[in-house]
Amino acid sequence: MQKNQYRTLSEVDPEIFAAIQNETKRQNEGLELIASENFVSESVLEAAGSVFTNKYAEGYPSKRYYGGCEFTDVVENLAIGRAKELFGAEHANVQPHSGSQANMAVYMTACGHGDTILGMDLSHGGHLTHGHPLNFSGKNFHVVPYHVRREDETIDYDEIERLAREHNPKLIVCGASAYSRIINFERIASIAHSVGALVMADIAHIAGLVAAGLHPSPVPHCDFVTTTTHKTLRGPRAGMILCREQFAKDLDRNVFPGMQGGPLVHIIAAKAVAFKEALQPEFKSYQLQTIKNAQAMAQSIGDAGFRIVSGGTDNHLFMVDVFSKGVTGKDAERALEAAHITVNKNTIPFDANPPMKASGIRIGTPAVTTRGMKEPEMAEIARLITEVLIAPEDAESRRQVITGVREITSRFPLYANRLTISDSATSAD
Repeated sequence: MQKNQYRTLSEVDPEIFAAIQNETKRQNEGLELIASENFVSESVLEAAGSVFTNKYAEGYPSKRYYGGCEFTDVVENLAIGRAKELFGAEHANVQPHSGSQANMAVYMTACGHGDTILGMDLSHGGHLTHGHPLNFSGKNFHVVPYHVRREDETIDYDEIERLAREHNPKLIVCGASAYSRIINFERIASIAHSVGALVMADIAHIAGLVAAGLHPSPVPHCDFVTTTTHKTLRGPRAGMILCREQFAKDLDRNVFPGMQGGPLVHIIAAKAVAFKEALQPEFKSYQLQTIKNAQAMAQSIGDAGFRIVSGGTDNHLFMVDVFSKGVTGKDAERALEAAHITVNKNTIPFDANPPMKASGIRIGTPAVTTRGMKEPEMAEIARLITEVLIAPEDAESRRQVITGVREITSRFPLYANRLTISDSATSAD
C-alpha cells in the first residue's frame, strides 16, 4: 500500500481509469435526458471522493460506536441542519444509502409485516418500492395499488379515497417516478388521516422543485417524506428521510441498527454540500428553468405529432407515447442511445406492452439544464429526437443527429478539465 500511496489511478489501474475517462467523455459529448439523472458540481464530487470514505461511524452524532468521529459529527450535523432548513422539516435522517432504503426504513417504522399499504401502481407512474410484487415492499406488505384516470392520465384521488375506506391501510404512499403533473399531497394526507392511516410522500424526483418552492411541499401534510439526493436535488446518489418529531426516535432506530450499519460519511459530506448549494438563490432559478425546458421540449415533440402522456408537464419530466407511432419504448431507447441521446423506455398508463418493451419513453431536463441549456436548445433537441424516432433504423439520419448532438454539447462543456485520455483510447461511435 505504501508504495502505491502517491501513484495516480492511471498508473495503479489503467483499466478503471480508462472506464472513468470514457464515461466522462460520454457524459460530456452526449445528451443526458434520463429524468432521474443529473450532474453534480465539482464541490460535490470533491466531497464524495474525500478521505471520509475511510471512516466507520455507526450510530449518530455524539452517539457513535467508534472513536475518532468528531469531524464526522460536524459533517452529519451540517447535513441534518441544512436538510431541515431546506424543507422546513422537524427531523431529518441523512444516513440512508438510497431512496429505496429510505422507503424501507419508513415502512419498518409505520407498519408491521403484512400490514396493508396503498401505493401508486408502477405501470401508472409509481415506483418499485411502492408495492411492486417483486420488490421487498410487495413481498412484506399487503399492497393495494391506485391508478391514474383513463380520461386524462392524472391521479385518481377519488379512487384513493374509496380504496382507503375499503381497505383501512396502515400507510398511504404517494409520489411517483414517472408522473408529470402536480401531486396534491394535502388531499392524499387528508384521506389517509381520515381513515387513521399514516402517509409517506416519496419526492425523489421532485425534491429540488419542492425545495425551490416550485411544487407544493408534502412536509406540512405528511408524516414521512423520503427522497433521493440526486435527481433534481443535484447531490450524490443516496437517500434521506424527513419526518415529524414524534416519529424521529423510532425512525432513526430503524435506519440504524434496524436496516443499515455504518453510514457512508463521504456521501453524507457530499449531501451537505449539495444542500448548501440548494439553499442559494440561484438554485430556484435553475429549477424554474428545468421546468420551462421540460415544457418547451414536450411542446416541440408534441407538435411533431407524438402524443405526450397527460398532455404535458408541470415538472422536470414528461412521457412520450412512441407506440402510437409504431415504435416500442425499447426500440426508441436503443435508437436514441445510438445517436448519443440517452432516455429510458417506460410503461405508460394502460400500456398494452410488457415493461421490458413498453409503449413509452421518459424524458427529463435536469441534466441538460445544469449544463446551461434553455428553450432554444430544447427545440433543437426535440427536433433531433423526432428525427430518430421517425426513422430509427436510418443510419444516415443517425449520423446527422450525432453531428447535431455534438454541436449542441460542444457549446455547453461538462467536466472538460477531467478529460485527459486521448480519443484513440475511447470506444468508437
